Amino acid sequence: MLTRNILIVDDNPNMSTLLSDILEIFEFKGNYASDGDEALEKLRKGSYDLVFTDLRMPRMDGIDLLKAIKNEHPEMPVVVVTGYSGADTRDEVFSEKADGFLNKPFRVNEIQTLLTSLLGQPD
Repeated sequence: MLTRNILIVDDNPNMSTLLSDILEIFEFKGNYASDGDEALEKLRKGSYDLVFTDLRMPRMDGIDLLKAIKNEHPEMPVVVVTGYSGADTRDEVFSEKADGFLNKPFRVNEIQTLLTSLLGQPD
């Protein structure tokens, strides 16, 4: 079976670990980046099926990372994760071509729905 890799970008290692553990349930491997610069470097060097990025991070926020990913990897699905949700935030995220939006705290079934809609059923 082919391992499907997901890049998790969050400055909070606990959140990255939690999301990675949830992804393992659905047979995805979570890889971490602690900021946008590290994420872009990993995307240039590795192969990923999807990116989850936190919205609020130091140096490069999730919107700027989303723009950079879509510029360099236009087909890469990107899901923006935030604990600061509001209609304006959601609208801005989707106006920048995000493929998904996830509020913290998230539920396992929300992750599963996003994975299925963006990547299809696992092999």
